[in-house]
Amino acid sequence: MIACLDSGNSRIKWGVHDGTRWLVQGAVAQADVAGLACLPADWPAVERVMFANVAGPAAGQRIRQQLGAWQALLVEAAARRQQCGVSNLYDCPERLGVDRWCALIGARHLQAGPAVVIMAGTATTIDALDGEGRFLGGLILPGVGLMLDSLAAGTAALPYADGHYADFPRCTADAIVSGVIDAQLGAIERAYRRLGEADACCVVSGGYAEKLAAHLALPHRVVPNLPLEGLLQMARQP
Repeated sequence: MIACLDSGNSRIKWGVHDGTRWLVQGAVAQADVAGLACLPADWPAVERVMFANVAGPAAGQRIRQQLGAWQALLVEAAARRQQCGVSNLYDCPERLGVDRWCALIGARHLQAGPAVVIMAGTATTIDALDGEGRFLGGLILPGVGLMLDSLAAGTAALPYADGHYADFPRCTADAIVSGVIDAQLGAIERAYRRLGEADACCVVSGGYAEKLAAHLALPHRVVPNLPLEGLLQMARQP
């Protein structure tokens, strides 16, 4: 039995896999890290704990302190030049965010062909994976929430918008929300065209995945907690 934890900027996602299927998945906010303390007692049969952390050393230490008996089983993931069928063409492979690396490995396992891998969270990352499993490079931009925050904080007349997407918005709230979503979709569509693979699929995950996928006019699938899928494949690697 394998446990996987993905510590992002806002939340810590976790899951327990029995070798065949996910038995459970969950998430806690970084501020509520104490909510992880029950996991070792709830799942005492876990034999390995895979951990990916992009929230910084202090957050990583806080998480470890909650894991009790799991601490001795902990394996911390890091980006590599090659792993689990994915080759990392970053100039400095070890500088790639481990969450992106895990997502790429997870996508490669779930989607054998070329893919644009989108993690739509606090930041949005858009990464190109060719049919040979080579990570060609990718984009990082503010996520949906950060874009909305920036308009509310940086302008005198625009509020934090709680509008709806529309092709031709006719109120300010809808104009803001539609503009933010279209900005995200435009970056995804440009990355897809640059990949130039007719059979490519977009693999979308993260807290804003459903919001973006609802308006994405490209082949796509939504995969909850995609980095956990990558961590699981790492755990299975000899």
